[in-house]
Amino acid sequence: MRRSSTLALASVIALGAVFAPPLQEAPARAAAKAPAKAAPCEQELVYGSPAKELPKQLWPQERLNFTDVWEHTRGKGVRVAVVDSGVDTSHPQLRGHVRAYDVTKSGLTDCVGHGTAVAGVIGAADMRDRGIPFVGVAPEAEIISVKMAVKASGNQSGWAAQAIRKAVDLGAKVINISSQSPDLPDLRQAVHYAQQRDVVIVSVAGNLTDQTRQTPQKAYPASYPGVISVGALSKDGTLANFSNTVTPVTVTAPGQSVVSTWPRDSYKLDDGTSLAAPYVAGTAALIRAFNPTLNYQQVKQRIETTADGAQAQGTGSGVVNPLRAVTTVGTGGGGASAAPAAGVQRVSIDQPVPEDRFGRTMALAIAALALALAAIVGVTAVVVPAARRRP
Repeated sequence: MRRSSTLALASVIALGAVFAPPLQEAPARAAAKAPAKAAPCEQELVYGSPAKELPKQLWPQERLNFTDVWEHTRGKGVRVAVVDSGVDTSHPQLRGHVRAYDVTKSGLTDCVGHGTAVAGVIGAADMRDRGIPFVGVAPEAEIISVKMAVKASGNQSGWAAQAIRKAVDLGAKVINISSQSPDLPDLRQAVHYAQQRDVVIVSVAGNLTDQTRQTPQKAYPASYPGVISVGALSKDGTLANFSNTVTPVTVTAPGQSVVSTWPRDSYKLDDGTSLAAPYVAGTAALIRAFNPTLNYQQVKQRIETTADGAQAQGTGSGVVNPLRAVTTVGTGGGGASAAPAAGVQRVSIDQPVPEDRFGRTMALAIAALALALAAIVGVTAVVVPAARRRP
């Protein structure tokens, strides 16, 4: 039952109204009527679990091992926008580094919990010294919450595009959009607006479930050029069975059994590409903090090039690798090949060793000669002693 409700959250509410068609009105009345104010929290929010019930080991953190990047950067100075259902800014792991805005005119409350979970994966503070094992990928990044959904479905379709533009105007350098939508003109224009201003956009490949009998189709904004599209990785290292393979995928990240922050100072376990995307958004924040001269296209290229090998359709370039993405030299133009900062040891992308035909030929010749000499010596050792035994 948990999985079923979670998938509905990821695929429908993940971006709420973007999936729903615009509300239709008679032309005369539509021109004169002001947009209705959204009612706050029309649906009751489910409860999460207290911190004391968190498991000691969290597989997404172990798989991505992003804490190894923190000796180089924790994302300080980079603003990451969470275009979603809002964020509970009072959560202990989010308190103090989330700025909240709302385009729905319903208030800042996260009525669904989804945005709070996404924000936690991106930038939850490190509180392991207090016995809380969960941490965000870029805990020193500044999170900007732009609320664009007030319920699980049926939100106004234009809110997502408005939220993207608002995030850009607020100075976001990375935008996480854990949503899927048809190709809507205002959404496409908002993404273009962001990219023109050098903003990295990370979005979900989308979820498909048997329960909803969905027809596979491309999800947007993930399918737009230049957007980093994220599929979901399961605990066994394969592509999650709900991850949409029709949408072009850039990379994958953990999207099954993911623990994150939840409203009312709690935590919740969920599934979905909606929770995979923020792992990549957090990685993009780390890259932009450590390599500020890279443009959004170079950040995307770096994430693709340093991923851990693709496995099948829908996995893109493979699993995002935060350490390699941040520290690898030569995966993009601009400052990608600049000299490393003092004390930083960068790794290089694994490249096949160029074939040395001359060296190979010489090695084979020397080996053949050595075998011939060994054979001669062996024969001599047998024949000569035997000859000495003759009378």
